[in-house]
Amino acid sequence: MAQQSKDTARVAAGLKAAIHNPNVSEEAKEHAMARLKEMGKDVEQEIEPQEEDTEASTAQESSRVLAGYKATLSNPHTSEEAKKHAQEVLEAAGIHERHDDATDEEHETRVLAGYKAALHNPRVSDAAKQHAREYLKEHGVELE
Repeated sequence: MAQQSKDTARVAAGLKAAIHNPNVSEEAKEHAMARLKEMGKDVEQEIEPQEEDTEASTAQESSRVLAGYKATLSNPHTSEEAKKHAQEVLEAAGIHERHDDATDEEHETRVLAGYKAALHNPRVSDAAKQHAREYLKEHGVELE
């Protein structure tokens, strides 16, 4: 089997990503920095901008994690044990409300709004848009 040459720009990008990834061990980050130096890349210059955004990215990551716990509470496929854990984590973060108080009518309105939004989203596939049209038609929503 012939060995393919690696795109050095992609390798460098992967190493930089590893350096900035909070889930990568310090040993692996040091190895990535050494590889970048071998490739002639300025490692310090690559790290500095990330350090400035650490607080903002940590807050954003924390917000996403909490949003995941909120979603767990309303997911019908989640066990009661998982929902209890999610509620505990949210309460520890100072979030005490549950949004289970939406009526069936409000829920249906939100579902229909989501399908309408899908029709205007350029990232939604044609097949998904067709499904949205069919769902909306079945529920009496007329489209232009």
